[in-house]
Amino acid sequence: MSEGDPVSWLMIEPGWTVVGGDGREIGKVEEVVGDSGDDIFNGLAVSTGLLDRRRYVPSEQVEEITQGRVRLALTADQLRHLGEFGEPPASLEIESTEAGLADRVTGAFTDPEHRPRPPTPWRRLLNRIFRR
Repeated sequence: MSEGDPVSWLMIEPGWTVVGGDGREIGKVEEVVGDSGDDIFNGLAVSTGLLDRRRYVPSEQVEEITQGRVRLALTADQLRHLGEFGEPPASLEIESTEAGLADRVTGAFTDPEHRPRPPTPWRRLLNRIFRR
């Protein structure tokens, strides 16, 4: 698969680049929300900066998904005006952990009490700093 080939929403990982319709980087994926069992992609939590609050981007605003990159139908200004991301119900959340995709999806739907907790703002800050 080449870098520009479209991929499924199930492949999206935290840290992927989020770009606007003009191709400029406007944020990073923090979380993916959907139901993999029914192949329903609800949206993304996107961070626009180290200390900014995460914004919820509904799936309808996602134009293209390629390896490592999500292109939105929004500008940076429009993204900043979207609502703040609220934690989805446990049965709809796909957590980011070090486990593989299959393990994460299975764990998210079969054992919600033992899932990793969403990252705190401090943890997100440290993750962003050390990813560079």
